[in-house]
Amino acid sequence: MQFTIAAIFSLAAFAAAFPQPQNAGRPVANGSCCVANTSLKQDVCNVNGSTGRCVPSGSANCGARLTCVADAQLTCDANKQERGRPFCRKTGENIA
Repeated sequence: MQFTIAAIFSLAAFAAAFPQPQNAGRPVANGSCCVANTSLKQDVCNVNGSTGRCVPSGSANCGARLTCVADAQLTCDANKQERGRPFCRKTGENIA
């Protein structure tokens, strides 16, 4: 019994040490386009094995949906916030 309780607490501590990206209950998009009518600007997403952000960009032909841009391709302004996160846009595109 003590082993089971210790194992449960160990797993809980491990999970807390490596939190998953959260979008306030919205799904984390996977792929070059974010989730239509669900993803918001600056939501966390995954693209080509990297984490990124959902931002407006015409580079992935996502139509009206936001584009998931990898973190390495983003230019962010920590002094400007958008939805509680630093304001980011794809490098080379208008950051205004």
